[in-house]
Amino acid sequence: MAKGFTEQEKRTIKKNLQYACRQSWTMHGYKKTGVDELCRQAGISKGAFYLFYASKEALFCEVLCSVQEQMRKEASRILKERPNKHGVAKALKHIYREYDRYHFLCDADSMDFTILKNRLSEEEVRKIEASEQLNRQLFFSHPRLKCKVKEDLALSVLYTLILNIRNKDVLLHNHMETFDFMADHLADSLYE
Repeated sequence: MAKGFTEQEKRTIKKNLQYACRQSWTMHGYKKTGVDELCRQAGISKGAFYLFYASKEALFCEVLCSVQEQMRKEASRILKERPNKHGVAKALKHIYREYDRYHFLCDADSMDFTILKNRLSEEEVRKIEASEQLNRQLFFSHPRLKCKVKEDLALSVLYTLILNIRNKDVLLHNHMETFDFMADHLADSLYE
């Protein structure tokens, strides 16, 4: 890190870069998010950016894993407080709202995300894969949660439900209320 920045300034700059990245990625996608604009928003030069991140992709990897971790921690907290089908429904609702807030979470099969993934280092790809593995375990790791169906079927159904966020604009009814209704009924079908 640059000797000109105090430790507090370094933390603030990284936080500002991550915030700017989340916002721009959500609004414009990976490809249209430029380092110059991120630096402008964080109040640093482009040269200083590379003191914090080796590449634009390193920042995106950190942001993606951070958003997933925050989402997972909150869902985990919900499931710990309510290790039953009602907790599952509440955790699903939280995750859905995060997907609505950060559109890039559900764009893993988009061309934009493919371009990003192809530019990641092997270590960054492993980091994202490890985060995704933790996400897959979320609804099956609590000992008091009893699933009524095979884990892979339950996981597939849960992902299918969450990824319906892509259809939110064509629904006849409010997508949040629609999701909440489906999450409540699905959790009742999948968990004891």
